[in-house]
Amino acid sequence: MKAIKILIAEDEEITLKHLLYALNTEGYAATGVSNGIDALEKIKKEEFDLLIADIKMPGMDGLSLLDEVKEKYPFTDVIIITGFGSIESAVAAMKKGASDYITKPFSLDELILKTKKIQEKKRLSRENIALKASLNPPAAPFDKGFSIGGLTFIAKSKRIKRVIDIINSISRSDCNVLISGETGVGKGLVAKLIHYTSLRKDSTFLAVNCAIFTEELLASELFGHERGAFTGALTAKQGLVEIADNGTLFLDEIAEMSPTLQAKLLTVVEDKEFLRVGGIRRVKVDVRFIAATNQNITTHVLSGKFREDLYYRLNVMDIYIPPLRERREDIIPLSRYFLEKHSKKAGKKITGFSKVAMDKIMTYNFPGNVRELENITERAVILEKTSLIRPENLPQSISLFQIETIDPNRVRTIDEVSKDYAEKVLEFVGNNKAKASAILGISRTSLWRLLNK
Repeated sequence: MKAIKILIAEDEEITLKHLLYALNTEGYAATGVSNGIDALEKIKKEEFDLLIADIKMPGMDGLSLLDEVKEKYPFTDVIIITGFGSIESAVAAMKKGASDYITKPFSLDELILKTKKIQEKKRLSRENIALKASLNPPAAPFDKGFSIGGLTFIAKSKRIKRVIDIINSISRSDCNVLISGETGVGKGLVAKLIHYTSLRKDSTFLAVNCAIFTEELLASELFGHERGAFTGALTAKQGLVEIADNGTLFLDEIAEMSPTLQAKLLTVVEDKEFLRVGGIRRVKVDVRFIAATNQNITTHVLSGKFREDLYYRLNVMDIYIPPLRERREDIIPLSRYFLEKHSKKAGKKITGFSKVAMDKIMTYNFPGNVRELENITERAVILEKTSLIRPENLPQSISLFQIETIDPNRVRTIDEVSKDYAEKVLEFVGNNKAKASAILGISRTSLWRLLNK
């Protein structure tokens, strides 16, 4: 969190020195003056987040200083220091717009606590302003993209516009959501869009990839643990479910979660409570769950690998994000967006793609989807030395997928083109037949038959 700038107006030299030492030690940028007139002059020249002013000072007292500051510098919070028994002065200060007050003699811990509360209030205020601005962007064509919660989303194709329609339709709902689609299509981005257009937008959004943890580590990550719950648990720890209270928790690759953890998650979804690992006290939470998978989770349900009851609790609303090869209208606007983003990052003035380069991109299959398109664009920006992206700066994998359908002497059959394409896909994924069949959308048996025709 960014340290706030503080101005202290205090005529007692020893008190001023103590305050400056305590606040600067806490990491704040604190400056001091000995009277209200100097304080006002200082504020005219510098912007301060917080003014701490003694109510009794020579030249200009604290209440007069408060009036001037709130009238001319309304974004500067004020804490008034009053003498013992001067509660009437404190009430008067609060009525004039002071954020808080403190009475002498006071403890430095008390003042620091009040300062931290104001700092947190300012942080939340800034985030809310930024969020409201991003949620109400000026109208723009879909192909130029738009922003929600600071996230840019490109949607020119009808299928992605349909995804946006669903997100808008559930903005006033608190239902759990299951997002499906291949790796790299943008499931995480859609999860964030759902959160930042929801009633929970001012609360926490957290994400965890269920596929990268062992069962024990994922349990600790999600539900936390008590001290001594397992070897190495030297202190108690809050889990993501607890930290996301009143907010949203995004569970990526949910199909990889073990049956034991599925049962524990079901309890949270249904009963809004859980036990920390090694704990005996139930923790109450209010969390919205958004889950995602790149697998056909219904087959996992039918085979018993994924709990049917949990599936239906998470799948109140389902959103399918189609692969990039099935929505080619989005390729050009996405390419332009990534080009602008990475050109600016690299400090280059690259204005577009050559026709040959864009033709190659448009006929590519994109097994890695949108994520791969961004990687391709970033790589080309790094290598390019002219103002246009040229085909020689595209990765070799793109050329591998340039399938010629017309032979100079004869028209090739669909079977021939399909076999050629399947062989190139297989080569691209290192002869991994499972990956190749997944990209092609066919079974391994069908792939084998195609290759052996």
